[in-house]
Amino acid sequence: MLVGVLGFIPGITAHYDELSFAGHSGALLLGLFAVSVLHNLVHLLFGAAGLLAARSSQFARAYLVVGGGLYVFLWVYGSAIGEHTSANFLPVNTADNWLHLGLGAVMILLGVATTAVERSRSKSPVN
Repeated sequence: MLVGVLGFIPGITAHYDELSFAGHSGALLLGLFAVSVLHNLVHLLFGAAGLLAARSSQFARAYLVVGGGLYVFLWVYGSAIGEHTSANFLPVNTADNWLHLGLGAVMILLGVATTAVERSRSKSPVN
């Protein structure tokens, strides 16, 4: 959620005057990551979903795996399209792509690892 909020703050977002609703935007979060109003709203919704999922360990693990899968998909999508094409509606740039790959991989690994730990705990005998 913090990333979504920061994307609306001039100074933290460079070229804020070029922030568009969707598609190619000249605005850059931290001077590096392409952002738009839509991109910021997606981050806010993704963060809100994470907070809701945190109420249950089962939902939190599912959020990590599914959310991580979405980030990996976004990496594939962002890598396949041109940065200045109409297909880049979110928008994403090279820095976003690498961030999405890293976040996706870490989220999936955490979701799988915590699921394995939970399963091993449920199989161990109670003293």
